[in-house]
Amino acid sequence: MPTKTARTYYVYLLECMDGSVYTGITTDVGRRVQEHTKGKQGANYTRAKKPKQVIYTEEHPNRSEASKREAEIKRMPRAKKLLLAAGK
Repeated sequence: MPTKTARTYYVYLLECMDGSVYTGITTDVGRRVQEHTKGKQGANYTRAKKPKQVIYTEEHPNRSEASKREAEIKRMPRAKKLLLAAGK
């Protein structure tokens, strides 16, 4: 029986044109940012707010851990997300 290959997942923060911060997970940050920018496969939030730049990424060994971390970050206030992105 073939084994599943481990994928690296990334939690990322996007700064949007209005100054808001979007949090997401992906296996390919560059591809996902392009999807957000083009608007077709991006989240509804980024279609409306227009992504400006990636301000933070962190690596996780599996989807489960990345999803838990994404949920944790989404509960943070904007100021705390910006401190995280600044490395503080």
